[in-house]
Amino acid sequence: MTVRDPATMAEVPADGATMGEIMFRGNICMKGYLKNEKATVESFAGGWFHTGDLAVLEPDRYVKIKDRSKDIIISGGENISSIEVEDALYRHPAVMACAVVARPDPKWGEAPLAFVELRPGAEVDAGTLVAHCKSLLAGYKVPREIRFEPIPKTSTGKIQKFQLRERARSAAAIDKE
Repeated sequence: MTVRDPATMAEVPADGATMGEIMFRGNICMKGYLKNEKATVESFAGGWFHTGDLAVLEPDRYVKIKDRSKDIIISGGENISSIEVEDALYRHPAVMACAVVARPDPKWGEAPLAFVELRPGAEVDAGTLVAHCKSLLAGYKVPREIRFEPIPKTSTGKIQKFQLRERARSAAAIDKE
């Protein structure tokens, strides 16, 4: 198991800062996807299984997972970890659950959009949460929009970000009309 740059397939330096993708190979790994040659070829590019998890390699060779590759928001050429933004939101005492996804942005390409569920009896407005995030994050990482609405979850409580991405895209299409 290692952390590699998916474009060059070179291992990232063990500096705790350079992000790459977690990859592994060996007899613990499957041979491929059943009846899906295209997915198999993509997932095993370069002879390593690509997990889709983005991480850094620490100087002691420990791996610190940062985000899923499909959850990274690219805004104005800067990579924003949805997990980092969610962590900032969870630090506010009124936030019970949150999820951050990319929404289309005409100027920046993508921008962070936060979906938030509040704790019972808690009250907070979007401006307060934005100010809270500004105190913890670089300005470009702060959500441009916060929506207070139910967050879709599986029966085991896992947040279904794919549904939130669809909501974000469909809202952006309506805004353009």
